[in-house]
Amino acid sequence: MTNEERDIQRKLKVLQHAEKIGNVRKACRYFGIGRSSFYRWRDAYQKHGEAGLKNAKSIPKNLANQTPAEIVEKVLYLRRKYHLGPIRIVWYLARYHGIKISDAGVYRILKRNGLNRLPRGTRMR
Repeated sequence: MTNEERDIQRKLKVLQHAEKIGNVRKACRYFGIGRSSFYRWRDAYQKHGEAGLKNAKSIPKNLANQTPAEIVEKVLYLRRKYHLGPIRIVWYLARYHGIKISDAGVYRILKRNGLNRLPRGTRMR
């Protein structure tokens, strides 16, 4: 049984226990959950059945202020090809491509792609 199935079974137990004893407050206290969670689970169960009890991510799939893909590609190319650091990448993009991005933004892109550390043995210029 996976963690997801275990969570669904636990939520079903809470819902069934509340139905059996007829008191939501006591059932929530017995299982150590908040009533808002209980009511959210109950509404999802009534609308979608067991599929509604799955844990869903609460974040949007497309972030509004995400760095465009072409800028990310340029940053990664500069790091892989020339082993530039975040500040030099910012300088290069501003000078030759007219792209404004912060060094913290460049660092986050590099870290997200596992390139935040330069390879060992790379000489400083």
